[in-house]
Amino acid sequence: MSSGVTFYRWDDMPKERVNDLLDRRLITGERVMLAHVYLRKGCVVPRHSHENEQLTYVLDGALKFWIGEDEKEGPVIRSGEVLHIPSNVPHKAEALVDTLDVDVFCPPRTDWLNKTDAYLRR
Repeated sequence: MSSGVTFYRWDDMPKERVNDLLDRRLITGERVMLAHVYLRKGCVVPRHSHENEQLTYVLDGALKFWIGEDEKEGPVIRSGEVLHIPSNVPHKAEALVDTLDVDVFCPPRTDWLNKTDAYLRR
């Protein structure tokens, strides 16, 4: 394709095993990252924060979120719903059932790209 335009097919993207309950596929542009995140029931994403603005769109399943330093109870995001997480807001999530979500990050998550996301790899 011309002008730097690139075409991707999810099934052609490598699936990375991050831990026993979480896999992901990444597509990264210069200023944005798109990820398919596959969470098995019971997968907990520990509380963390990052400079990246985040949109989480649940395609199938359900994620329970806790928001803030005090992990105040947050929403359950189900199929067809989107959660916007501003930069530097602490958050934690748990897959209530097997879940596929699309995460969008701006800018891209360098810790995911260089595999220094130790909070997920425990």
